[in-house]
Amino acid sequence: MQKDQLFTRRRMLLAGGAALGAAGTAGAVLAAGGADTARTAAAPAAGPRARRALAPNAFRLQPLTGDGPPRAAPRKLKVRQEPIMRISGRGRRMVLTFDDGPHPDYTPDILDTLAEYDVRAMFFVCGECVVDNKQLLARMADEGHVVGNHTWTHPLLTSLDRDEIRDEMESTSDVIEDAYGERPQWFRAPYGAWNRAAFQLGADMGMEPMAWTVDTTDWMEPGTSAIVDRVEEGAAPGVVVLSHDAGGDRSQTVRAIREWLPHLLDSGYHLTVPRRRV
Repeated sequence: MQKDQLFTRRRMLLAGGAALGAAGTAGAVLAAGGADTARTAAAPAAGPRARRALAPNAFRLQPLTGDGPPRAAPRKLKVRQEPIMRISGRGRRMVLTFDDGPHPDYTPDILDTLAEYDVRAMFFVCGECVVDNKQLLARMADEGHVVGNHTWTHPLLTSLDRDEIRDEMESTSDVIEDAYGERPQWFRAPYGAWNRAAFQLGADMGMEPMAWTVDTTDWMEPGTSAIVDRVEEGAAPGVVVLSHDAGGDRSQTVRAIREWLPHLLDSGYHLTVPRRRV
């Protein structure tokens, strides 16, 4: 199946069942120095229609270790029951996140804008998109951005069994390490639809679960001005902003960030990424 066809299939809103799956597990967690403070919050809206999961006999990218040393075992984390949706800290700090890429037509423009304003962001990437765009992950590493795991094919995890979820996550972590230089420390469930297996497997692989606070709805292609309004109206200390650099036509997202990013900076916001775990 061609990549453009895969992107096109994801424009439709996920049916109500996926939204219920996301709502059943989502919450807000303030993460600071290992101390977590739970806070109730509305669950993030489900994204567009799910892609097909990996078939049992589909190709799996194997780690390109060659004759080098074996991969280090990830540090196991405690299993959360809710994803992190906010960050804590003093001042007007926010986190910008981009899902579904990398894409050669949109990701470079977003990286150019971030570089122009010396801003770091998080990119939750899909393994199938990394395969042909590894140089973009290398650039993200060089420019100080954080790369997270967003599964291989962007399936609805609540519809998969445990082994299928593990396959989606492990294959993606492997290709991220090959392209980015290290294994991801963050994971985001497609559509914000979490279940216990995803939390458990993510923790076993050394990844914290991150959701979002502000959805730009750019995956619906609502228009550049609508995306700008969503970000500026949702801006507040600690929020995590969700945008996309693939999964469809993201030209509106590219134009929007050129508008709202300098506005937020002029308003005193500091766009940052979570501190690395020690």
